[in-house]
Amino acid sequence: MKEKAKEIINRELKKRNINYPKLSALMAEKGYEYTANTIRTKIHRGSFSFVFLLEVCDSLNIDIVCLEKSKR
Repeated sequence: MKEKAKEIINRELKKRNINYPKLSALMAEKGYEYTANTIRTKIHRGSFSFVFLLEVCDSLNIDIVCLEKSKR
């Protein structure tokens, strides 16, 4: 799951042509204080908190939709 988490964020950053320093600036505009190096480390590790994911999504104007897992 860590690889998938990393992949999702990196894909969204690439799609928007946003690097870690730019993401840091966007997050700071929203009141989330992370350096570019801290962001890089968290994403590379892939084991960031859900709160961090929500902050990244908020900074990138991405809506989070929670879906229930279907029973099969």
